[in-house]
Amino acid sequence: MIKIKEKNIQIVLVIITLMVTILRFLLNEKGRTNPDSLRYMRFAHNLPFIDNTSTPLGYPASIKLFTFLGPDEFWSSKIIAILCYLFIIFFAWKKKFFFREAIVTGTLFSFVSIFSYTMSEPLILPFVLLFLYISMLIINGKLEKGKAVLYLSLSLIALYNIRYSALFIIGGAGLYGLAFRKREYAPAFIISGIIGGIFVVLYKFLFIDYFNETYIEDALLVGLHPTSKLLIELFQGLCTTFNPFIHIADPGGGLINYGIYGIGFLNILLIIYLFVKYKLSEYEFFYVFISVTSIVCSYFVQYFYSVNSIDYRLMAPFSFPVWLLYFKRLFLIFDTKTYTVGMASIMSGMLFTWLSKGNYLENRKEMTQFLQSENLNKVPLRFYIETAEDLDKIQIAELISTVNPNITLTFKPQDTLLKTTLTKHKVLQKIKINKNKYQ
Repeated sequence: MIKIKEKNIQIVLVIITLMVTILRFLLNEKGRTNPDSLRYMRFAHNLPFIDNTSTPLGYPASIKLFTFLGPDEFWSSKIIAILCYLFIIFFAWKKKFFFREAIVTGTLFSFVSIFSYTMSEPLILPFVLLFLYISMLIINGKLEKGKAVLYLSLSLIALYNIRYSALFIIGGAGLYGLAFRKREYAPAFIISGIIGGIFVVLYKFLFIDYFNETYIEDALLVGLHPTSKLLIELFQGLCTTFNPFIHIADPGGGLINYGIYGIGFLNILLIIYLFVKYKLSEYEFFYVFISVTSIVCSYFVQYFYSVNSIDYRLMAPFSFPVWLLYFKRLFLIFDTKTYTVGMASIMSGMLFTWLSKGNYLENRKEMTQFLQSENLNKVPLRFYIETAEDLDKIQIAELISTVNPNITLTFKPQDTLLKTTLTKHKVLQKIKINKNKYQ
C-alpha cells in the first residue's frame, strides 16, 4: 500500500509540475522570455546563417530543428523545455538513478521557472544528469578504460555546446582526476578533461574566431566590478538559488528580502550539515566537488567577463547535483514526507504565478495583429532603446520576438527613422499590453 501511495504521489507531482510550468509562461506578459531569449530565437530563425557567437550552437540548433515540425521559434523553445523535464524524470526512473529526488527537485519553484523559460538552462539539465550518471558508473567501476573516456568526453563536449559555462565542469572533471590521480578511475577524468579542453580551444579558433574575430577581446574586461559588490551578489545569489520556496528577491529591497535570503542561508547550512553527518560516497563527493568548483569559477569569472549576477538560473546546472544529494538525505530521514517540500514549493509557485499574472496569449494576439497590419511580421526588425537598463522597453522587444524572432536591439537614434525600427511609443500607441503587476 505504501509503495502504491508513493507512486500516486509521484504521478500527481509530475502532472502538477507540468501544469504549473505551462501556466508559468502563459500567465506571463511576454511568455517567460528575456533579452537572451531574443538572441536565441533570432539565432535559431537565421540558421544556417550564424547570427552571433555569444552563445553555443546547441540550443538555437535545437529550436531550429523543432521549427521544421511546424511550431515557430517561441513554441519550439517551450516544447524543448517540457521534453527536457520529462526526459529527466524518465531517465531517472529507467536507470533507478535519483528518481524520487529528481521528482522533488523538479517541483521546486526555481526549476519550474527554469523549465518555463526560453533559455538554454532547460536543455543543459538533462545533459548534466547524463554526465552525473556516467561519472557515477566510472567511479563505481562499472564503466572503464576506453568506454569511460569516450562517454565522459562526449558528455562534457555536449554540455559545452549548450552553455559556455560548462567549461567550469570540464575543468572541474580534469581537476578532480588530478587531485585523486592515485585512484583507478582518475585517468578517465584527466583524459576526458584534456579532450574537453582541446574541444574548447578548437571551438574558439574554428567557430568563434571565424565568425567574430574580436569576440574574446571585446568580452574580456578586467576590473568590471568591485569585490565588495560581487561578494554581496554571491551571497544573495546562493541564498536564492538554494531557497526551496522563493528564488526571486524584491529588487526594491525591504524586509521581505531578509526572509528570502534567510531561508536560503539556513537551507545552505542544513545542506552542509547533512553532507557532513551522512558521509558522501565517492561519486557523491565528485558531484559536490564539481558543483562547488563551478560556483567558485562562476564568481571569479565576473572579474574579467561580463555576465549576469549569480542567480538561480545561472547556477541551475551547478546546483542541480546538490539538490539531488540533499533530497536523497531528506528521504533517508523523512522518507515519503520529503514530498511535502516539493508540494509546498510548487504551491508557493502557483500562488506567486497567479498574483503576478499577465496574459501572454492575449498579448501575443495583439502583437501579431499589429505586426501584420504594419507588414512587419516577416521582415528583419530593430527595436530602439536608449540603454540596456530600459527594461520596460526591452520587455516589448521580447514580446515582439515571440512573434517575429528576427529582431535586434539598437541604440542608434537615427535608426528610428526607418519603418522597420520599432520603439515603445510606436507600439503602445496602437496596442495595449496586459502587464504583470509585480515587475
